[in-house]
Amino acid sequence: MGRTYFVEEAIGQYLSELSATCKPYVTGLLIGQCSPQRDYVIRAVRTPPKEEQKEGNTSPPRLESIDEEWVTAHASQVAQMLPGGLLVLGVFIIATPELSKDTQSALRKLIFSVEKSLTKRRLWKPADEDVSDRAALQVCSATKKIVCRTFDVQDPKSSAKPADWKYQSALSASWVSLGCTVNVNIHIPLLATSPNHDLEKNTKNGLNRWSKQIEDSVFLINGQVKDNDTELLEGQKKSRGNTQPSTQISDIKVLTQLSQGSSQRSTATVQICSGSINLKGAVKCRAYVHNNKPKVKEAIQALKRDIINTLSDRCEILFEDLIINEGPHKKSFERVYHALPQRLFVPFTGSSVMLSDYKFGDEAAGEIQERFVEMLDQSVPAEDIHVAEEVNTVDICPATDNMDGTQQKELTKATLLLKLQQNMGVVIAVAVAVFASIFSFNYFSD
Repeated sequence: MGRTYFVEEAIGQYLSELSATCKPYVTGLLIGQCSPQRDYVIRAVRTPPKEEQKEGNTSPPRLESIDEEWVTAHASQVAQMLPGGLLVLGVFIIATPELSKDTQSALRKLIFSVEKSLTKRRLWKPADEDVSDRAALQVCSATKKIVCRTFDVQDPKSSAKPADWKYQSALSASWVSLGCTVNVNIHIPLLATSPNHDLEKNTKNGLNRWSKQIEDSVFLINGQVKDNDTELLEGQKKSRGNTQPSTQISDIKVLTQLSQGSSQRSTATVQICSGSINLKGAVKCRAYVHNNKPKVKEAIQALKRDIINTLSDRCEILFEDLIINEGPHKKSFERVYHALPQRLFVPFTGSSVMLSDYKFGDEAAGEIQERFVEMLDQSVPAEDIHVAEEVNTVDICPATDNMDGTQQKELTKATLLLKLQQNMGVVIAVAVAVFASIFSFNYFSD
């Protein structure tokens, strides 16, 4: 028996509007949530047209000419804008009847290409109960006929399986929202044998170790540790119909374990380092789960993944920005501190679920609005952009060349301590990239 997708009713109208304008085809992503019992599709987003298409050139008439890299890049950008619990769970193609015979093979290629790209970015490990089926939706632009199938992305030889596509009104109007603030203080040493300028690789390695701590953490919901298989909303009264208000659980504490068990021995190693990277601050995390008797396990897993994703995504965005502004071959940075982008949330009509994005301090609201139109095909009023975090950026100017290493180290340490004392208690999300002898653990020989 195939899977059943419960789909937000507004998606049907969206696909119908795209069908009227597609020449000869249009691709896009399906966004929602998977669960062992049923799957939910709360949004469909078309692939943004490339520049040559915006200039008036029509798409190639053959589906084999679909730009997989472009679709995959779009999926990666969208994945960064999804809070915990939501994922890209499929791909759709709207095509003319003449192209229908090639649609299935094109969908299959896109699904596996998108999933491969998204999997490479994840720092968390998939759970045994994770659903590996992804939806392939085929829509005929002339007849509006819909055919939904699934592919198992864990099986490269997977064949298409039929799936049900059922529209439902107000599907995401009353989902459960979970939120927490996580204090981050991650110290990542840069080994002397590792190039200092390879920040992205070193940071990812450090985040990998930190993500394991998050996955092993204990989560307190309203001050209690709840059994994984307990219903999240146990004891709460539910209203009839779809008019019940959404439930928000914000009293969640994250307790990181200091050790993985007394049976494991802890060993200390001495490493010769040329510098370090510090990620320090407080990040706002949010996750959503469906309201059909969600389990505690589902909710905690969604929140854990959002914690890991939001820090990893920020670092990725920061490094992309540095490459654009400072060049890919720059071996050192003029700034010692680089502020991570702030997280913001944006609602979309008819849903209690909010989408996420990130902004740098100097980024205007207009740029954010343009990004939502391009990536999620959604117009966002400026007043609906809710910045969740405050940022206090600390910049330390590089020491002058006539100072020796010891003077540079002492001056920078003193400046650092002074700045941190001045900004104690302020909610920050700052990525600290400290090089050479600055704030590092170095060993010198005579």
